[in-house]
Amino acid sequence: MFAVHLMAFYFTKLKEDQIKKVDRFLYHMRLSDETLLDIMARFQAEMQKGLGKDTNPTASVKMLPTFVRAIPDGSENGEFLSLDLGGSKFRVLKVQVSEEGKRNVQMESQFYPTPNEIIRGNGTELFEYVADCLADFMKTKELMRKKLPLGLTFSFPCKQTKLEEGVLLSWTKKFKARGVQGTDVVSSLTNAMRKHKQDLDVDILALVNDTVGTMMTCAYDDPYCEVGVIIGTGTNACYMEDMSNIELVEGDEGRMCINTEWGAFGDDGALEDIRTEFDRELDLGSLNPGKQLFEKMISGLYLGELVRLILLKMAKAGLLFGGEKSSALHIKGKIETRHVAAMEKYKEGLANTREILTDLGLEPSEADCVAVQHVCTIVSFRSANLCAAALAAILTRLRENKKLVRLRTTVGMDGTLYKIHPQYPKRLHKVVRKLVPNCDVRFLLSESGSTKGAAMVTAVASRVQAQRKQIDKVLALFRLTREQLVGVRDKMRVELEYGLKRDTHPLATVKMLPTYVCGMPDGTEKGKFLALDLGGTNFRVLLVKIRSGRRSVRMYNKIFAIPLEIMQGTGEELFDHIVQCIADFLDYMGLKGAQLPLGFTFSFPCRQESIDKGTLIEWTKGFKATDCEGEDVVDMLREAIKRRNEFDLDIVAVVNDTVGTMMTCGYEDRNCEVGLIAGTGSNMCYMEEMRNIELVEGDEGKMCINTEWGGFGDNGCLDDIRTQYDKEVDEGSLNPGKQRYEKMTSGMYLGEIVRQILIDLTKQGLLFRGQISERLRTRGIFETKFLSQIESDRLALLQVRRILQQLGLDSTCEDSIVVKEVCGAVSRRAAELYGAGLAAVVEKRREDQGFEHLKITVGVDGTLYKLHPHFSRILQETVKELAPRCDVTFMLSEDGSGKGAALITAVAKRLQQARGEN
Repeated sequence: MFAVHLMAFYFTKLKEDQIKKVDRFLYHMRLSDETLLDIMARFQAEMQKGLGKDTNPTASVKMLPTFVRAIPDGSENGEFLSLDLGGSKFRVLKVQVSEEGKRNVQMESQFYPTPNEIIRGNGTELFEYVADCLADFMKTKELMRKKLPLGLTFSFPCKQTKLEEGVLLSWTKKFKARGVQGTDVVSSLTNAMRKHKQDLDVDILALVNDTVGTMMTCAYDDPYCEVGVIIGTGTNACYMEDMSNIELVEGDEGRMCINTEWGAFGDDGALEDIRTEFDRELDLGSLNPGKQLFEKMISGLYLGELVRLILLKMAKAGLLFGGEKSSALHIKGKIETRHVAAMEKYKEGLANTREILTDLGLEPSEADCVAVQHVCTIVSFRSANLCAAALAAILTRLRENKKLVRLRTTVGMDGTLYKIHPQYPKRLHKVVRKLVPNCDVRFLLSESGSTKGAAMVTAVASRVQAQRKQIDKVLALFRLTREQLVGVRDKMRVELEYGLKRDTHPLATVKMLPTYVCGMPDGTEKGKFLALDLGGTNFRVLLVKIRSGRRSVRMYNKIFAIPLEIMQGTGEELFDHIVQCIADFLDYMGLKGAQLPLGFTFSFPCRQESIDKGTLIEWTKGFKATDCEGEDVVDMLREAIKRRNEFDLDIVAVVNDTVGTMMTCGYEDRNCEVGLIAGTGSNMCYMEEMRNIELVEGDEGKMCINTEWGGFGDNGCLDDIRTQYDKEVDEGSLNPGKQRYEKMTSGMYLGEIVRQILIDLTKQGLLFRGQISERLRTRGIFETKFLSQIESDRLALLQVRRILQQLGLDSTCEDSIVVKEVCGAVSRRAAELYGAGLAAVVEKRREDQGFEHLKITVGVDGTLYKLHPHFSRILQETVKELAPRCDVTFMLSEDGSGKGAALITAVAKRLQQARGEN
């Protein structure tokens, strides 16, 4: 028993001594946590450099865009071919991808050798050999003349400008074929396939790096996978980067897979402090000295050679094999990575070590075997550490891109070193988790490697292509040609004329209501005025003080809510509520008993017979109070004041908010003759020559016409540009068949049009994984303010996804891009339709006044115009294009419905006094 203990003690002591000896000799290969964090920071800086347009040319980590924009979503379908060129063998694969309720992939493949004379010979011959192998595979699998899409896995650094094109930057590993560098490898393969054109009918849809293939293979099984890493003959990593960070590619939307080509990290000297004499010696003897320095410290092609160089140096120093060296130990490549893996096996590692060393013509002692095994451990551990540091940098970047405190992600792994080395995966995982404790990382081994991945990229490209066609078909319905817009302008002009004429007025959809506002402010207006503003869910009461001379206006106001039960109750209840609000305001301002002139902004279609009389034609904007339509709203207000019997008011004018907007801007700019509202509702007013208004007596001067253009198209004249989505919104509204132009242009409806499109795209399986959530089924959920937020140029897709999540819509990055496009198409059409309508009005004003060129100002109000990031610009551009002889200035109104009502009241008072004096 004592002898057994003695032997165990002896062996433990021997092991400790040998390990210490090797540790001292390879001190520089052991990397501390601090060093690894520093390498991680250096790699992050290199990534940033590679992504920048100006810094990329000098970056060692090339960060190549792959033009792979999406990962599999499970709906991929069909048969695909895949080729994999880049390792010791060349593989052809047929992949059948089917949905069938669950993700299902069936594969048939064949390996072909890659002889040295082919991979180091002439480039043309290399691609002809690949084409011959493909033709042989097609023949064997009875696929001749069948049209199939193909993905090419090409495991060398390529510069891509699109998914199906790639220029070889440099050969790596053992490849050295002449005349390929600097040329498009897809074109080379396509040319080589021409000699088999009788048998091959193949479209190369995608050129994929093996690392990208690995990521895509794993992403098919795990949608969280957004990183691919290969640790095999060579080493590399790829990951999904935000487009907004990739300066080498046009566009900011979505994400793209970046092939880091991290093997070249350190080629600019960034890793000189951690490279050892053995790394330098290995590099000098390689096919590409000074290149791929990070790869030469990590990958399977080089680890065995590093171990050989270390053993040789230790033997020369008398630290191994009693100073003896065999001739085999002097031969480059005699120790391979498979030997390193065998020597590090848990139980049989020492026996394997003895056997391998003996095969090299050496006579190792027990101590030598322990020391050699530890050399292998240090070399492979350093490899895992370096990989972990670079991978941790990528994971940190992903987490920061997503602005997350904690990241959940999956890394797709492949490569012979990672697969066959007994300790490598465990070491790598442990170090990664230590370096990025705020990332929950799952490592997923790629089952069928990069070749299946190339087929997946091709399948995704096919899916995206087909989906893009369907999405474009829907969006095309909202793209109006110049011809269509000219048609809208001309039809609007016809409707304006109809509305002004006595005979055609009853049939006109644009009602052209006289407002009896006959003058614009001239600066002499003064006094205190009350203004009421009813036009939405809020009701305002204002006190407006106007001072003449300096054109100064001061306002005091209070906002009151109008509950839904009042909006849709009886007319008496509505006007009693309004009077209650007025009483509260007068009390609040200490004005009870003051007899002030009042202007009533009433933003609904009214027929007026004088400035203080307005008969409601019909409710809009969700109001439904009974016994109001066909009644004079001023009389109804007077009756309600009488019922309360607390105060009396001088109601001078009933005003539309659009007219108020024009008057507010007219107070500042005498050229202002048009008022435009682009908000919850849509309307426009303008100063018309009295001679053209057949509904009102008199030919002298001008009068403001409230067009009520929201009803344009109610006679079917816009049916050629109305879509199925417009019809759905109309049918679900409170007033089907009415206000059709407004329903295509105003804030109350744009979000609802977007919702209808999103439902349709989801039904077609083009959005939200084909799942229509309960929230998406809810009418009114998609408010127009969300359009403004989603279309903001400053908003990253991540924030778009957050908005959609608030709406209960779990979206992918690709979904977010489509939603943004849909919002853009709907709001652009709305702005263009506004522009076409406005062009008709300003052209009419120019012709009526007989001007060659007209200079005119349009006063504008409304949340859509003010808050939407692109609406105002598109509207202005459309007017400019459709009314080129009108120089139109747009002026934002400050409170048209409050200040404007007071100004109209003041102007009416001034004109009354002038008439009295006359």
